[in-house]
Amino acid sequence: MIKSNTRSQGFSKPLGSKEKNILTDTFGRKHNYLRISLTERCNLRCTYCMPAEGIQLSPKEHIMTYEEIYTIAQEFVNLGVTKIRLTGGEPLVRKDAANIIEKLASLPVELTLTTNGVIVDKFIDLFKKCGINNLNVSLDSLSPQKNKEITRRSYFDKVYNNILLLVKEGFNVKINCVLMKGFNDDETIDFIKLGKELPVHIRFIEFMPFDGNRWNMDKMVSLQEILSEVNTAFTKNEIVKLEDAPNDTTKSYQIQGYQGTFAIISSVTNPFCDGCNRIRLTANGQIKNCLFSSTESDLLTPLREGKPITPIIEKSVQKKFKVRSGMDTLDKFKDIDGHNNRSMITIGG
Repeated sequence: MIKSNTRSQGFSKPLGSKEKNILTDTFGRKHNYLRISLTERCNLRCTYCMPAEGIQLSPKEHIMTYEEIYTIAQEFVNLGVTKIRLTGGEPLVRKDAANIIEKLASLPVELTLTTNGVIVDKFIDLFKKCGINNLNVSLDSLSPQKNKEITRRSYFDKVYNNILLLVKEGFNVKINCVLMKGFNDDETIDFIKLGKELPVHIRFIEFMPFDGNRWNMDKMVSLQEILSEVNTAFTKNEIVKLEDAPNDTTKSYQIQGYQGTFAIISSVTNPFCDGCNRIRLTANGQIKNCLFSSTESDLLTPLREGKPITPIIEKSVQKKFKVRSGMDTLDKFKDIDGHNNRSMITIGG
């Protein structure tokens, strides 16, 4: 993999005392992790991500070009970002996805990607060439029929076989599973047992509210409910609590003797905002300083006008709330009608 320390042209000065603090917010959180959505398009139609009626896509001219993605990413790296994750929609359906991945691989960052796994087999060699070792793959059911129901597409066998292929090829694979009560919550233990023979890392994600996904608390499977089921299926001695890394969004565990692990992302019932180091860039060039933020900051327009974008980045980071875009209680979080946000597919995970 070719690495470059070239600084962006015309957007930031060499790092000095002021620049070192630009990505640190008023609560002392340093944002060194950038998540970039490459596209609003996807080859699946997951119910928790996309409204049943679909979405109004941004006009093509409003979507960042691959050169613009690189320029903005380079600016963030100059300011202190050390990790970039590519998301979507489905990032790999973008026609120039390979070019973007190769270009971003030249930056001195850890580059990784979240995918639904449908066409990931076509990119194995590219990932290896670009030093991408860690991949998150979305899979919400181990039942082909349930998977078809939630994704509105029949790709279960393809995705599952691609997960096995990634493992065989030596990638570190995390499987993202959004649990929903009465739908796939009876598969928790089955997912965990995948780790007995496979070195995969299961991540159970609490169902979260976004525009058009018909969220309510009754559908959500909480951290405590998941742990209660685990404690019923396994003995106390079998369940090992793992040490969570700094800035982890998960609470991680392993069953004794298993190759894989499992973890819980509890954005609703037990948020992890104190250690948040993430900032998001949407496919149409907007910064979201929080997944649940109802406000955004436009980087694409000033970039195209030749104006500096660093002040906009700094202002966005400094305006970040301490907890979930100001929803610091569960009651506030439940009031999704009073909190405008995008559909998940247009945010980028």
